[in-house]
Amino acid sequence: MAKSKNDLLQGTLTLLVLQALSREPLHGYGITLFVERASEDLLRVEEGSLYPALHRMEEDGLVKAEWGTTEFNRRARFYALTAAGRKQLAAEKESWRRLTSGVGKVLRFA
Repeated sequence: MAKSKNDLLQGTLTLLVLQALSREPLHGYGITLFVERASEDLLRVEEGSLYPALHRMEEDGLVKAEWGTTEFNRRARFYALTAAGRKQLAAEKESWRRLTSGVGKVLRFA
């Protein structure tokens, strides 16, 4: 059965967040900045989507969170990938590769 639009969007957000955290632990704002900069401002992650996703990923054991201090001396939760999160990132990347390959094949014939 095909994924619903909501599942696809949630999966894409998961992929983006896991990729952002693959380099180093980040706080929520750091994750949004990474996605915006890496996508050259084509993608934006809204707080209303990000924090529920981080909470879900923490419950699923994909990320862990610890309190820390930002570069501006503010207290924030920093998120880091777990071993399960790294494994999930690899699976999400492969899934994304297959999806974009399939879309590319269809577009060549359109």
